[in-house]
Parts: sequence; structure tokens; C-alpha cells
Amino acid sequence: MEYKWVALTVTTVGTFMSGLNNSIVTIGLPTVLQDLNTTMVNGVWIITGYRLMMTILLVVLGRIADMYGRVRLYNIGFVIFTVGSLICSFSASGEQLVLFRLFQGVGGALLIANSAAIITDAFPRNQLGTGLGINMMAVNIASALGYTVSGVMIQLFGWRSLFLINVPVGIFGTVWAYKRLKEISRRKTEEKFDFTGASLYCTGLAIVLYSLTFGNLLSMQNLLLLTAGLSLFPILILVERRVKFPTIDLTLFKIRAFAAGNVTSFLNTLAFNCVPFLISLYLQLVLGYDPVLAGLLLIPMSLVVLVMSPITGMLSDRLGSRGISSAGLAVNAVSLAWFSALNINSTYYSIIISLVLFGIGRGLFSSPNVSAIMGSVPASRRGVANGVRSALVQTGNVLSIPLAMIFMSTVISYDKLSTLVSSSQLTSSGELLIFQAALSRTFLILSIIMVVALIPSLLRGKRTEQESTAEQTDRKTH
Repeated sequence: MEYKWVALTVTTVGTFMSGLNNSIVTIGLPTVLQDLNTTMVNGVWIITGYRLMMTILLVVLGRIADMYGRVRLYNIGFVIFTVGSLICSFSASGEQLVLFRLFQGVGGALLIANSAAIITDAFPRNQLGTGLGINMMAVNIASALGYTVSGVMIQLFGWRSLFLINVPVGIFGTVWAYKRLKEISRRKTEEKFDFTGASLYCTGLAIVLYSLTFGNLLSMQNLLLLTAGLSLFPILILVERRVKFPTIDLTLFKIRAFAAGNVTSFLNTLAFNCVPFLISLYLQLVLGYDPVLAGLLLIPMSLVVLVMSPITGMLSDRLGSRGISSAGLAVNAVSLAWFSALNINSTYYSIIISLVLFGIGRGLFSSPNVSAIMGSVPASRRGVANGVRSALVQTGNVLSIPLAMIFMSTVISYDKLSTLVSSSQLTSSGELLIFQAALSRTFLILSIIMVVALIPSLLRGKRTEQESTAEQTDRKTH
């Protein structure tokens, strides 16, 4: 098998496993809490701890990969993730499962931080969109399967099977990656690791994400935590500008395609990833659908994204990324505006069409945008570049739902909103109307965010300019 396909298949297995664990535990959480006799606080950490660990570590691990080898760290990630999955299945308490999930998240971060960089190393520039598109397809399959298969597995084999399923796949992936992957990039072992910058970045991001994901987002305690976390980033920038080998290479943001692509990706993720949550609230609380039917209605959107990812990746190889990605953002903006008009009288077909349209927008955007970002950076900085890209995406994932709740709280108080969502029912027509109004305003705000994301997307430059910038930077580096 030609090496580029070896690299793609191995990294796709790792990406799939890591992505699956972002969603597979969510459905089974009530069963886990009941069986382990633990609290909802531990339940939140079981879900979010894994994602937070990945988000915090991605940039640092990308930098380490540039220094010591992407393939080496990727292989270590497979081992840690597999061992983490095994020990999660043997958890005897909620506290143990939280700890083991954090350990598993380290492995997930190692896999995600290096997968796109390994693919970019292996594929020629004119086929990069194809490779990354297929890899993105694995992420979408994993996300969809996580929500649908988990219920069946719990019913047949119990909640521990959600983690045990990773073990045989992880062992296979570990052996295959060790035997077949090879280091193409030139290592930067002569460079020193920036411990100060890494510590400031990880600490600041951890505090920010914690303040935005736990408790009342608008409480004084959380606002103080948020301020404290954000205050570390100006210090981080000062440190990174002065050290010779920074954790975050700020010069990457001088590359227009890299900077514009990442800003666009972050805004798109913020506006996109809370939509399944909001639509499920609309279907269950406003229309009164049961959870099974609500889940089935979301499948067409996932299928559209799944089918389109490799296709748009191939198209971006031929036509460039700017037009296709920008078209996807425009379609998403229109579909979000459509969502804002949904009400208690909306038909089944109207909902399906709007969700399919939303999936088309995501499918047009994702693969070409990743291809544009990764193709614009020099080979020697692909590890940290992918770490920055992945960290921004994961940060958007973590913040998306809390941000949507803040938008909804401009119509209905946060405490009242939390009560309604927790109770999963609206008891009066007045509650229904105000809840629907909160959803409509939120969808409109998200539509505006998509429109704002169009600006940097259109300013990213043509493909020839991106390739020229990457080639020039590579020559300077060597």
C-alpha cells in the first residue's frame, strides 16, 4: 500500500476512537451514575473532563511533536488511550472514573494533535483535501455512532462496554501504527522546550474553560475566574514574543490563510456545535417529541455531513478552499435563520429540510477549511499548527453550549432556564412561548456569528498564494 494511504488509515482509526469517546458516554451517563452511586458533579466531569484534557494539551503536544517526532507521540497516544479505556471499564467509583477519563483524555489529545499533521506530511499538496476529507468523515461517523450505538451497547452488555470496545481496536491500532508509520518531518531536537509558555497557556485555558462550563455562567465567582484566566493570555503573548523557541509560534498568525482559517473555524464551531442540543430542546420541549424520535430527526444532518466531507475535500484540491468554505458558511447562516422561524406549528418536512441544509453547509465548510490551514504552514511547524487548529476547535466545542445558554438567558433567567431544561417539560403555554422566543433569539445570534465568520473566510487568499507562502517559509526554515 502506498504510504500516504497507510498514514491515512492508521490516523483515521485513531481519530475515530478519540472522536467516538467525545459522545459515546453521554447517553449512558444516567446508567453510570446509578451503577456507581455517584453524584451529578462527577457525572459532569466524566463527560467534560475528557474534552477539557484534550483541549488544554493539544497545542503543547503539537509543539513537542515538532521537536521529537509526530509518529512517536502518535504511537504513545494509542497506548495511553487504550490503557485508559481499559482502566475506565474497571472503575469502582465515580471519582475513579473521572480520574481515568482524564488519563484517557491525554491519549486522545496525542492522537488528535498529530493525526492531521501526519496526513499533511504524507500527502502531496494537490491531494491534501482528499486525505483530510476522509479523515474528517471518520470524525463525523464517530460522533453519529456515539449517540446511537451507546444505548444498544448499554442494553446488551452494560455501560463498561462503552470503554472495553476501544481495547481491541486500540491494540490493533497501536501495533499497526508502530509497524507502518514512519517519520517524514525533520525533528527539532536542538530546540529547547518553553516550559513557562506551556504552563501559562495550559493554566489560563484550564481556568477559562472551567469558569465557562461549570456552575452558573453569570455568577460572580465564575466571572472572577474567567477574568483571572483571561489575564494570563497577555502575559503569555509577552513571554512567547521574547523566547527563542516558543510553545505557540505566533509568527504562524502572520500567515493570512492560517490566521483567517483558524478564526473562521473557531466561530463556525461556536455556532455549529450547540445546534443539535438546541434542536433537541425544540423537538422535545416545544413539539413534545420523545427522545428517540428527536434523535432520529438529527440523523439526516449527520449523514449529509458524512457524505459530503470527502467530496468537498476532493473539490478543494481542484478549486481551492476559499469559495467552497465560504459557501458553506453562507448556507449555515441561512439555515440558522430558518431555525429561528421554527415554532409549535412547524411541519416535520420543514424541520428535516432545514437540518439537511445545515448539514450541507457544514459539509461544504469543514474539509476545505482544514486543508487550507494545514497546507499554508511550513512542514517544520505542522505539529504546533495542527495543535493550535485542534485546540481552537475543541475550545469551540466546549464553549458552544454554555454560550448558547447565555444567549437564551437574555430572554429567560438562567436559573429558570436551567430548571426547564433539567425537568425536560414545559408546564404552561406561557413557558412554551417564552422558551420558544429564547430559542429563536439564540438561533438568530448564531446566524450572525456565521455571517461574521464569512469575513475572514473570504479574506484568506487564493490557493496559489497559500502554497507560495508555505514554500517560502519552508525555504527560510531550512
